[in-house]
Amino acid sequence: MAASYFDVDGTLIRTNLVHPTLFYLKNLRTPLESLGKLGRAALKTPEMILAELRDRRLFNEVLFSAYEGVSRDRVKVLSEEVYDKVIRPAMFPFAKELVARCRAEGQDVVIVSGALVEVMEHLARALGATHVIANNLEFKDGFATGRLLRPVVAGPEKARLVREHARTHGHQLDDCFAYSDSYSDVPMLSIVGHPAAVNPEPKLADLARTYGWPVLQLESQDKMPRKGALGAFFG
Repeated sequence: MAASYFDVDGTLIRTNLVHPTLFYLKNLRTPLESLGKLGRAALKTPEMILAELRDRRLFNEVLFSAYEGVSRDRVKVLSEEVYDKVIRPAMFPFAKELVARCRAEGQDVVIVSGALVEVMEHLARALGATHVIANNLEFKDGFATGRLLRPVVAGPEKARLVREHARTHGHQLDDCFAYSDSYSDVPMLSIVGHPAAVNPEPKLADLARTYGWPVLQLESQDKMPRKGALGAFFG
């Protein structure tokens, strides 16, 4: 059986890691706690901008440090609300249809995201995805330490995690598919037999044209693969 590996931010949904984090910080136990967290997060904005320019993993680590002191229960309880109010409204019109077509082809569908696993599990259930590879906060005595557990899901590490997932589940990478909007995911796209650029940023669109990768726009039915013909589309 083949598998399809999906990046999330920019690929299946319009939003990014910052918006769910802001939702969490705005909805802590008390307004004073939220105000303090938001203030500290604002002070870290220049550090996040520099980290994003250097390395996506560093950006994730700086961003998720804002969760320090948030209880595990709060992260879990708010995750469904984050999905309902931030993620679901931002889903591209044909994201669910593309995932459904992959499932109809008999493929496993794997969400590969730098977001928190608690939120991505809601997205996976809504889309019908079969597995989730996402980031996990480190907790001590029930409260987030502000660090992420290793491995941090970002950039080239996604390729290693996809390779490991495929090996564990008996998928041949040459038969597998991967979808992303971002040039930072080129390592993940390059290890499968059927990469596709989805709503691609210009640099990835240029690369897709160079290598003849399919380009999909999930805002438009016209740029979707033919129904029941993913294999032919990528052939």
